[in-house]
Amino acid sequence: MRIATWNVNSLKARLPRVEEWLAGAQPDVLCLQETKCTDKAFPALTFAALGYDAVHHGQGQWNGVAILSRVGISDVTHGFGALDDPYDGEARLIAATCGGVRIVSVYVPNGREVDTDHYVRKLAWLGQLRAWLQAGAAPTDPLAVLGDFNVAPDDRDVWSVAAFAGSTHVTPAERAAIGALCDWGLVDAFRARYPDDRLYSYWDYRRGDFHQHRGMRIDLVLVTAPLAERVTWAVVDRNARKGQQPSDHAPVVVDLADPA
Repeated sequence: MRIATWNVNSLKARLPRVEEWLAGAQPDVLCLQETKCTDKAFPALTFAALGYDAVHHGQGQWNGVAILSRVGISDVTHGFGALDDPYDGEARLIAATCGGVRIVSVYVPNGREVDTDHYVRKLAWLGQLRAWLQAGAAPTDPLAVLGDFNVAPDDRDVWSVAAFAGSTHVTPAERAAIGALCDWGLVDAFRARYPDDRLYSYWDYRRGDFHQHRGMRIDLVLVTAPLAERVTWAVVDRNARKGQQPSDHAPVVVDLADPA
């Protein structure tokens, strides 16, 4: 089973690129973030023609998350349910069961600047993500949380520690929030497979950062132990970042062996 995540930074602007990528990469499940479209405008028929069922949680020109699957979709939920959402009204989480795996597509708030209200609510949102998982799942379940976390988990995940000093995405509190998810029972699938690789999934559009390898690894695939044991391969598909009008993120792909 091949699962993937991609912040497309506007599905309307990138739909032809997504179609092309699906045809080449052939994921069984793809989680999308920053679709930036309403549920009505979401191109479900386009994805159906490619063999994918799709569910979407959108709000218009901002945010938006989706799950595409060619192994079935059931038990779809949006948001944190009964738990308070620090970013109430924003489309940032959708979950569904696909091919026997509970899939969660998340778009974690950016946080903007350290110690602002947005940053404080970002930490609260990540805390609620852990609480939501703890309330509705167990570390022994086959579960994967994929998406743009807007956090680089450690110093290996940024091109320059000095360049990001004092900024969001790398603060101890944000990294501790990711650590709390791992303490609950999630494993960073890419990092578990490749502990020393310095591959990034996001590059600023400015200053030629992509071509100079000045990026961050903030798009993650976090899986529970039953799935971590099945990981056979993981990659950041840099080729999807090339060409005309790319997203500022690249897809992250993880292959899972069939269950024993």
